[in-house]
Amino acid sequence: MTRYRVVWVLFLIALTGALGTGHSLWWTFAGALFTLIVIPIAWAWLSVNWLRIARRTFARVTHVGEILEEEFRLINLSRVPKLWVEVRDQSTLPGHYASRVVSLIGGRQWRGWRVKTRCAQRGRYTLGPLTVRSSDPLGIYQMQRQLDVVHTILVYPATFDFHDFPLPATFLTGGDALRRRTHYTTTNAAGVRDYVTGDSINRIHWPTSARRQRLIVKEFELDPISDIWVALDLFRGAQFELETGKAGSPAETLSPPTTEGGESHATIRLPPQTEEYAVSIAASIAKHFLQQGRVVGLIAHSAHREVIPGERGERQLTKILETLSAVRAHGEIPFDHVLSLESVMFARGTTLIAISASPDTAWARAVQQIVHNGVHVVAVVLDSRSFGAAESNDDVIAALANAGAIVRTVQCGSSIPQAIEA
Repeated sequence: MTRYRVVWVLFLIALTGALGTGHSLWWTFAGALFTLIVIPIAWAWLSVNWLRIARRTFARVTHVGEILEEEFRLINLSRVPKLWVEVRDQSTLPGHYASRVVSLIGGRQWRGWRVKTRCAQRGRYTLGPLTVRSSDPLGIYQMQRQLDVVHTILVYPATFDFHDFPLPATFLTGGDALRRRTHYTTTNAAGVRDYVTGDSINRIHWPTSARRQRLIVKEFELDPISDIWVALDLFRGAQFELETGKAGSPAETLSPPTTEGGESHATIRLPPQTEEYAVSIAASIAKHFLQQGRVVGLIAHSAHREVIPGERGERQLTKILETLSAVRAHGEIPFDHVLSLESVMFARGTTLIAISASPDTAWARAVQQIVHNGVHVVAVVLDSRSFGAAESNDDVIAALANAGAIVRTVQCGSSIPQAIEA
């Protein structure tokens, strides 16, 4: 706009001279400068109007490490060509650069481009809005207009595949089944009944159906020993972060590259923070057991209490991943208090998987009380010293082992599946 102000100043000077002297040269000069005011405004206005941007996002949900792809199409709705248009994207997704300068769009024509971004950080983000900016050919006047083309995207935390998760053998005295019918398929068959519209075909008991000459389906009961609770420590005082670039610091790789259908995927990397490691471990564990048909619940006290009651299926996995995408380590309640408060949720014979980097042995004592109540515990301890903490959590690991919990230690830079399945 500096050039535009200069033209205005010169126009006012010429107009003053014309009015003061009445000389034709001053009037000609003033008229030419007035033209340089009006025409650039009109040109810039036409350049940013009669435009439409079509924005297509190929996926609204993705995982850390996956590629987000977007397609843009800038359409000139008028018959007047546009020399150049700058499109500025105001997306909040880290590393997503969709801004472009598009030159020479003919009348009733369009220009397009694609953007691919590797998602590096979990969370909920907005894609857009967009701002278009242009000017006259001499660059005297610039004008911009905002286009409210806004999409949302959810980036799930990174997950890893487990092949042999260390789960304790479970046994309930007095019977295996909880006497409550369920529409899920479990290992506990409770009987048969007549087929009702909507029943799954795989629940039909064919021998009984053939004998009774009508469709008969199996009924099942819930199995409390298969319930799994994942407790995540999000207390802000128990989080550590290793300084990047520090000499001797471990690499930030988490798992080797995987190949699906012949396509190689890059190694997933996470920042050296206990928060991100813990969230990824929790998401991986939930995914592992839900894919096995187990009942999984989640407990995480961040700025708010986040408790997802135990269920089975893809819907439960979606709820857990959505929750873990947004939670942050802003909790004000220490992990031992969280375990004590939520211990009423753990029925006898269930399995608790506790994930923490806290060097405070208080949460090991809380685990000991939970074990005494007949709950099986697997403790995933993030090695605080490897994440840059001054205090080691070796005492916590020893106390957890003495309490009867299965303990696995994950260090910064190590492979999560290898560390937990060791």
